[in-house]
Amino acid sequence: QVQLVESGGGLVQAGGSLRLSCAHSSSFFRINAMGWYRQAPGKQRELVAAITSDGNTDYADSVKGRFTISRNNAKDTMYLQMNSLKPEDTAVYYCNIQAVTLLRRTNDYWGQGTQVTVSS
Repeated sequence: QVQLVESGGGLVQAGGSLRLSCAHSSSFFRINAMGWYRQAPGKQRELVAAITSDGNTDYADSVKGRFTISRNNAKDTMYLQMNSLKPEDTAVYYCNIQAVTLLRRTNDYWGQGTQVTVSS
């Protein structure tokens, strides 16, 4: 069974930094894309950053220049480096993998979520 394990969330003051990690435990035929989403209380889940199998990245306008998404294929791990954090970045952050399984089925996988709280 595919498992995504997130870590790195916590409480930080505005202007501070955090690095989130997402390790996945299963092998895939191909990973199409990986990404980080977040959901603040009373709001819809939104895409924060994404990275394709080719290494192309995309960011929400609100985090451009502050957040960096990366992946280490040898460690089956994805990261989100978050700098210059703002109180409005407070949310539960989820990692996501869109992948083709060894049985050639395309699925979406989600981590359990990690809380990021930025105090003013």
